[in-house]
Amino acid sequence: MKTPRRLRLLILPALLVACFGLVPPTAAAQEGRVHYLRSVQFDFHVPERWAQMRDRMPAQSTTAMVLLFDGSSSLMKRSAEEEEARPPRAGGRATGGGDRRALGMMMRLRQQSASRSDQENLREAYVDFASGTVAETREFMGRTFLIMGERPTYQWKLGSEQREFLGYMVQKATAVHDGSEIEAWFTPQIPVQAGPGEFGGLPGLILVLSRDAGHTLYSATEVDLTGLGDDSIAPPEDGDMVSREEYEQIVAERIEELRTLRAAGNRRRPFDGQFR
Repeated sequence: MKTPRRLRLLILPALLVACFGLVPPTAAAQEGRVHYLRSVQFDFHVPERWAQMRDRMPAQSTTAMVLLFDGSSSLMKRSAEEEEARPPRAGGRATGGGDRRALGMMMRLRQQSASRSDQENLREAYVDFASGTVAETREFMGRTFLIMGERPTYQWKLGSEQREFLGYMVQKATAVHDGSEIEAWFTPQIPVQAGPGEFGGLPGLILVLSRDAGHTLYSATEVDLTGLGDDSIAPPEDGDMVSREEYEQIVAERIEELRTLRAAGNRRRPFDGQFR
């Protein structure tokens, strides 16, 4: 007889204990913090004449984030110790004058990029589990927005794959949302429907999440279930308040402007790598 899906989810923590010897926290242990590294791959194009510098440019931006959560809400924000991590250069080259020049070129190419991910950065994301609402602070092309709206509904498909991560047994789940493929690894040992940013809705905390084959990657580095301490969970307040629909319209219009300017500039003169 096939076990109902809901029952399988209820008995999964017990099976994890039996199979792997892991003792899950009590159901009351539903507040704490998770430290993540968020990596976003750059999409800008390096002109062919400067291809020799490509290996000296970072391939992605990496930011330290922290997720605070309790039984009713969550807040992801930059870690207090956060600094823009400089990912290793391909080939392991040491930082020097040439690398500084490559970094300068990378920053300029990123500013001119018509890719949304090159222009956008998530600062904070607050989720209210009961109401299903999200409040996000995002930086886009030098402007800060406070975006209010409903939490996305992800049609998660639970897989059978399991593995151990940071001492917790995690299970794989996948979804497709707005054309993006999402892969999440969650642990039922922490029975909170939270995760990095607006992601969640699974029967356990998401510790690893990959979007579009790793283009955006959240990977937990530490889990602390001793409480929130002096931290509090509250919606962000900074930024120009807009709805999700208004924000998406602004992003679409500005990206189209960038594409038009880029196309016009390419017709006049290709970027020669000289900073003026």
